[in-house]
Amino acid sequence: MRALVIDDSRTMRRIVSGALEKLGFETIQAEHGRAALDHLEAGERVDLCCIDWNMPVMDGLTFVTEVRANPAWRAITLMMVTTESEHGQIVRALAAGAHEYLIKPFTPDAIRDKLDLLGLVALEETA
Repeated sequence: MRALVIDDSRTMRRIVSGALEKLGFETIQAEHGRAALDHLEAGERVDLCCIDWNMPVMDGLTFVTEVRANPAWRAITLMMVTTESEHGQIVRALAAGAHEYLIKPFTPDAIRDKLDLLGLVALEETA
């Protein structure tokens, strides 16, 4: 499986990518939503996007909205990974088309648990 990690923090991209790679994902990274859309528009196959909310150029909510507007990308699982913890923000992201919402800071186990809920972690990885 392939994951696109979208965050303006290089350190956070490395942390999320490292957790996903330990779960068997191949990862690519983007520093904001526009760069992530460029990957998708170039035809890169992605199964999962882990998306920060607050980024320059294009924020995470706008990215989610853009992805959901394109029927070709309907199969991509979208998970917000952000410090935005206000209930209204979570509701907005899920209403826009995000499948899950993980609040920073988090543990690698929290990422695995969310992906398990989404059916994206192989059974042998959850044992």
